[in-house]
Parts: sequence; structure tokens; C-alpha cells
Amino acid sequence: MEKNTMKNELTNENAAHYVSLAPHIRSNDTVTKIMLDVIIALIPAMIASVYFFGQRSLLLIAACVISAVATEYITQKALKKTIRIGDLSAVVTGILIALNLPVSFPIWMAIFGSVFAILVVKECFGGIGFNFMNPALAARLILMASWAKEMTDYVAPEFARQGILTGATVDGMAYATPLAHLSAGTYENLPAISDMFIGNIGGVLGETSALALIIGFIYLVARKVISWEVPVIYVVVTAIFLPILGVPFEYVPHELLAGGLMLGAIFMATDYSTNPINRKGRIIFAIGCGILTALIRVKASLPEGVSYAICLMNLATPLIDKLTKTEAYGEAK
Repeated sequence: MEKNTMKNELTNENAAHYVSLAPHIRSNDTVTKIMLDVIIALIPAMIASVYFFGQRSLLLIAACVISAVATEYITQKALKKTIRIGDLSAVVTGILIALNLPVSFPIWMAIFGSVFAILVVKECFGGIGFNFMNPALAARLILMASWAKEMTDYVAPEFARQGILTGATVDGMAYATPLAHLSAGTYENLPAISDMFIGNIGGVLGETSALALIIGFIYLVARKVISWEVPVIYVVVTAIFLPILGVPFEYVPHELLAGGLMLGAIFMATDYSTNPINRKGRIIFAIGCGILTALIRVKASLPEGVSYAICLMNLATPLIDKLTKTEAYGEAK
């Protein structure tokens, strides 16, 4: 039902009715209401980004949101399609792109990422509900491939708050994230678990504070925007496979709090458009994300694997849907 809500968006209360297989379930949810709830759930993470990294976080968020909304408007206007910027989906995409960037990231590159996400990944495939992978994650991947140095130019929070954003200007300011220490095996340099939970560590804007992300998760579950199953299964499976693949058991909590695992599991692995339709498919999807994340983190050359894991499972969603499809209600066996 959730996926059909996105793909069969109704522009007003009197729009044409859509007929699907029984049983017919009615819902008062609209895309705008859902997206507004997601924005509200992201507010704690945005506040945390400003608190830990300073006011430039707001500039990055504003640049990404404005460019995402403008791109959607211009594209739909040029293609003579219904203008749908009021559904707030482009706003959500812009916020998520910004939260996947370090505070030092150049503004023009951030705008490029937003334009790519909306124009190429979303609108070229038919708009909301038809994109084959999460637009914000696709933007992160293209930005990482294009400007890897800028995407990994992390700054310690105490320097970011002072407005010092480049490691070349201050000796010892260049920051190695907890994931980098975990990947290198330099466990003695890991920050305290409490700092990682609260968010007083370097990294991209939205992934450092697990506390802020969990608050958003609780809100989305309480509002029934998402189910708890995909994020929880994703994180638990990752936690199970990390030690199997060789991560010392005592450092598994650091792995779970480091990097983009919480942000990806809560806000991007639950994307309606790129998720399998039924519950069984979503569970398989979450398990696959967890296994791939652990595998990439431990065995690949990059310390992070969340973006690649979710995007790979996005591509597998049609196959999962085919393998887990159910019979129509009342259909003769």
C-alpha cells in the first residue's frame, strides 16, 4: 500500500480513483503529509549539524534544498508536466543530500549533486515513485566518484564551529573519522561511545549524531510513516555479520554508531519508491543491506558501505518483488 501511495499520487481530493486488487485499503495519507513528517523527523539531525559544525551547515542545507526544488520546477515546466514541488519530496531529497556532505564541501558541488539527483535519477524516470534508486544516495555516489577528496575532507567539530574548514590551514586539524580508525585498526584512537552517540565527532553533517537520528526514527514509527522492521533488521544484521567477517566484537558498537548506518537505515533504506512492495520483500531487502554493508566495510578499500549497499539493493528490488509476489485476494489456487 505504501509504495502504491507514492506511485499513484493524487493531486487533489477529487482526483480520479485508482482501482487495484482487493482488499481495497483506504488511507488519508498524501505524499505531502508523508514528506512533511520526514522533514519533521530530520529536524533533530539538522539541529545537531548546526550545533556541532556551525552555521555553514544551514548554508549547505539551504543550497541543496533550493537547487533541488528549482530543478524539479524547471524540469516539469519544460516537459509540460504537472508542477509537483508542493509535495515536498524535492525538499526531502535536498535535505538528505546536504546531510550526506561534510561541512567543508563546496557549495557549487552540492548544487550539482541536487541537480543530478532530481534531473537524472528522479525526473528522467518519470518523477516521484518511479525512480529506480534513492536520489539522495545516487547524488552521494556521483559526488564521491567526482570529488572524492572534497567528500572526505572531514573537519573536527571544534574547528568547524570556528569557521576553519580546510585541513591545509591548521596543523593537526585534518580529521580521521571513527570509521577510518576502525578500517585501519587504530582502535586506540577511537572516540568515546558517548561522543559518537551524541554526535561530537567529525563526519558528514547528518550521520554523526545517532541520538538525533533515533529521535527522528521514533517519530516516524509513531506516525506510522515507516515500519520499524527495515531499519532495525538492517542494523541488527550488520551487527551480526561484522564480527563474522573479522571485526573484534568489542568494537561492533563503534561500527554501528560510526558512518552513515543510522542515517541510511532510517531515512533511505525506507524509501517507498525503491523498497519492495510487501513485508517479506522488505525483510529480504533489509537483510541484504545489512550483509552488503558489513561486507563492504570489512573487505572493500573504502571504510563506508551504506550508500553502495542500499543502492545495490534498490537495483535488486524488482527481482525481490517478483520472487515475493502474493496471490490476489480471493484468487483460485
